[in-house]
Amino acid sequence: MTVSGSFAECPGDPHVGLRADLLEGRTPPPLVVRTLRSARRDPVQLASQMLADISCEGVAVAQLDGPLAEDAFLHFGTCLGRPMAEQDPAVQPYVTRKVILNLVAEHDEFANVSLAPFSTNYLSLHSEGSGRPVCEQPRYIALMCHEPGHATLAQTVLAPMALVNTRLSHLQRHILSQTRYQADAGVPMILRKVGVRPVFSFRDFIGQTLDWTSAADAPQEAVNASLRGLLAAIYRPGTLKGIRWRRGLLVIIDNTVFFHGRTAGSPDMAGAPRHLQRLRILDDQTTVHENDVGFSAVLCQQRARDPERR
Repeated sequence: MTVSGSFAECPGDPHVGLRADLLEGRTPPPLVVRTLRSARRDPVQLASQMLADISCEGVAVAQLDGPLAEDAFLHFGTCLGRPMAEQDPAVQPYVTRKVILNLVAEHDEFANVSLAPFSTNYLSLHSEGSGRPVCEQPRYIALMCHEPGHATLAQTVLAPMALVNTRLSHLQRHILSQTRYQADAGVPMILRKVGVRPVFSFRDFIGQTLDWTSAADAPQEAVNASLRGLLAAIYRPGTLKGIRWRRGLLVIIDNTVFFHGRTAGSPDMAGAPRHLQRLRILDDQTTVHENDVGFSAVLCQQRARDPERR
């Protein structure tokens, strides 16, 4: 039996204050991973070095003497997998080469949620493409810094999924593993296993309503309580990491290992706005697991061969 419902946060929910502390005020700690400090700019060598780190850490960081040229950045992306086309009409003014998104913080406020990455506002923690089938969710997110903006603001924040999972009760994990967005049938459960690793497909909707469907044989109140528990676990302090951007910094994030988001910047700061370039990398080797209910390997393979459907 399946149950459908809606979740909307309340001002008194624990994660609301934690989110404000993290993304609007408190500065997250520096990123605690090995940083490759290399003047080597060969895309193939860079990708090889950084993939070695990401396989161990879930994130890889390289400090170059300056940002890669666009051709080299695109070549770098192809060494990681298949760059994903940016097809949202709202972001097309910021897209080059069909797959490179220029994240320029030039708006104070935005009416279209698609333009949130181009504002100075914060971005809530999320996994990329959480409302898509697994085969259409990027495996890696590659970010390259052209202009950091103000040094202490607009940092990228990471929350490790494995640790978030340990903060949930057994009941919460069970419910989330049987609950997904109420959308296309191909959307995975909010919590699934990839091998032995817990992987989430979820984003903090902030003030928006999340419509869900669940096969967990639990009442709506229990599902909503599990979603509140997940949000509180994501924003719980103590293990969140922050990337302090510098010109020439190159970062790869494994979308199946970390939630990511961004702290707020300031529209009043002097100087050039922050400018990052982003590639989202699809993994053609993505496999379908038993609890990824609602879609098949055939569907993923068909969609992977049809770029117009991404």
